[in-house]
Amino acid sequence: MDLTEILESLDLGKISVSKAKKLLSLYSVEKIEDFAKIDVSRKLRRGIPEVVFAEKKELSDLKKIIVTLTSKADSVILSRINKDHYKKILVFSQKNKLKIYTGKNTTTILYSKKLGSTGGKVGIMTAGTSDIGVAEEARLVCESMGCKCVCSYDIGIAGIHRLFPVIKKVIREEVDVIIVVAGMEGALASVVSSLVDIPVIGVPSSVGYGYGEKGVAALASMLQSCTLGLSVVNIDNGIGAGAFAANVANRSVRKKIRS
Repeated sequence: MDLTEILESLDLGKISVSKAKKLLSLYSVEKIEDFAKIDVSRKLRRGIPEVVFAEKKELSDLKKIIVTLTSKADSVILSRINKDHYKKILVFSQKNKLKIYTGKNTTTILYSKKLGSTGGKVGIMTAGTSDIGVAEEARLVCESMGCKCVCSYDIGIAGIHRLFPVIKKVIREEVDVIIVVAGMEGALASVVSSLVDIPVIGVPSSVGYGYGEKGVAALASMLQSCTLGLSVVNIDNGIGAGAFAANVANRSVRKKIRS
């Protein structure tokens, strides 16, 4: 039973209070042997699904995590799967009758039930094509949290004329928040923030070389931006940006419904 089914069963008198309490207690931390403690109730508690950083994990451990999480929750995000493991994980997931969303990198959502829609909308932009992998992480997190994503890639300020049709599009789509991923000097986030009355989350990417390489210059530029309304996450943190953006968008939808 998921949370909704437990509450509905309790309301209809199909289960007792003590039975409901016992079932709800299952939505907590799930220990997997001696190597992992999984927060299976995170999505119920915070609206954010469990995200597993897969890059350094053994394939056998990942398989155990997938089975445990998808039996307790409707989805799990595997972030940055080792490329040697990626196809094996997809085959294993299909054998376990899980549906799969993948991005333009190895970050993947595995889910046992169809992902719902909250009505929240998130705009996602990148300065260049090298930033797309980080942006796709953000997109998958947002979609796993029920948001629609309006994506526009490769619109950096080296050709600033590319930006203005995109700004018109996100305004027309009435997005609740915008994620901007940019490397090098990271200026796109400041420019976007100066043009809209929508919250903007800057994600500095590790694209760049020389002085301020590996995203350091982009991070410093975004942190010291003159434009107001710009928030910044860590270098390459598409996962964190997506979770924050989807929370903002979903809360905005709830406020609209209440009003």
